[in-house]
This record gives sequence, structure tokens and C-alpha cells, in this order.
Amino acid sequence: MNYMKKIRSTKQWTLIRNNRKSLMLKPRIKVFLAVFSIALYSLNVSGQEQQNKVEIGFNVSQYQREFGVGVHLISPYFINSKVAGRVGANLQWFEYFDGAETTWVPYQNFQLGLRGRNIVIENKLFVYGEGGLIAIMPNSDFSSKNSEYGGYGVFGFEFKPSSKIAYFIELGGVGTGAKADRIDNKPIYSNGFITNVGFRIGI
Repeated sequence: MNYMKKIRSTKQWTLIRNNRKSLMLKPRIKVFLAVFSIALYSLNVSGQEQQNKVEIGFNVSQYQREFGVGVHLISPYFINSKVAGRVGANLQWFEYFDGAETTWVPYQNFQLGLRGRNIVIENKLFVYGEGGLIAIMPNSDFSSKNSEYGGYGVFGFEFKPSSKIAYFIELGGVGTGAKADRIDNKPIYSNGFITNVGFRIGI
């Protein structure tokens, strides 16, 4: 009988000791999980903050038949990181025959627009649409106007090999009604199909 009591008491003590260990481990596990969750959340937030910055871009463009180069700024994205503002300026060259030879004459345009984007591959590949207003400052060699106004719209694809660098291509159209009224036949310019390619850097 004494032997059986000893066995029972030993088993009870073992159970009590195991219960104590499990009770001691549970708070530690909870603390570990809480710390781990906070760390993951902090990394996620910092990653989002790092990627959602003002971006400066450099582009090579063609408006109708006019080659150009330009710079633009993209605001941080808002409304669930899907909408951003854009301002840009391009230097274009209008090609025409001046009566003696074919020449290129520079002129400028400025854009103000909004874009909406969707993620195709998280933080790597995006598609977006953009539209807005365009103001043209013609050259007096081919136009009597001081300015021309219209609208533009593009669809774009953006690839980000890192959080700070992105490469893009945009295809779309522009409509301004601008005419080179100082040239024979008064040809239109900055109307029709447009393409932009380039890269952006987060700042």
C-alpha cells in the first residue's frame, strides 16, 4: 500500500511540475508572438513608407512626329496607394521644311494630371492609366500663338527592380488642335499618338 501511495504521489508531483512548466511557458510564448507580430508590422510599414515617396522621372517622348525629352514628378500615392498626381515638362522638336531645308525647331509643353495604378506583381510590376491637361508654348518660327491647350491620356507599364528605381513605357494620345500657322499648309502638331519611355527615382 505504501508503495502504491508513493507511485501515486510521484505521478501527481510530475503532473503538477509539468503543469507549472506549461503555465510558465505560455506567457513567454505570448510575449514572443506579440514581439514577432510588432516586428512584422514595423517592417511592413517601413517598407510601404520607403516605396511610397515622391518620384522624379526622366523620359524620351514622341508627340505625333515630334521627338522630345522631359522630366516629371510623381506625388506619393494616396487613396489606398492607388492614386497620384503628376506634373511634367517636355522639350519637343517640330520638324518642317522652311523653304530651303528641313529643320528642327524646339518648343515646350507642360502636363498636369492624375494617375490610377494597380499592382500586377507585388512591389515589382504595375499598370496604370493617366490623364490630364497639357499646355504648349509654341515657337514663333512656326506659330503665331503664344500658347495652346488641350488634354492627354496614356496607359503605362512600370517595372521596379528595387524600391527606389522604376522603368516605364507609356502609350496614349494627345489632342490640342495646335497648328503651325506660319508654315505653308498649316500642319497640325502635338496631336495624335504619343509614346513615353524612361525611368524614375524615388527621392
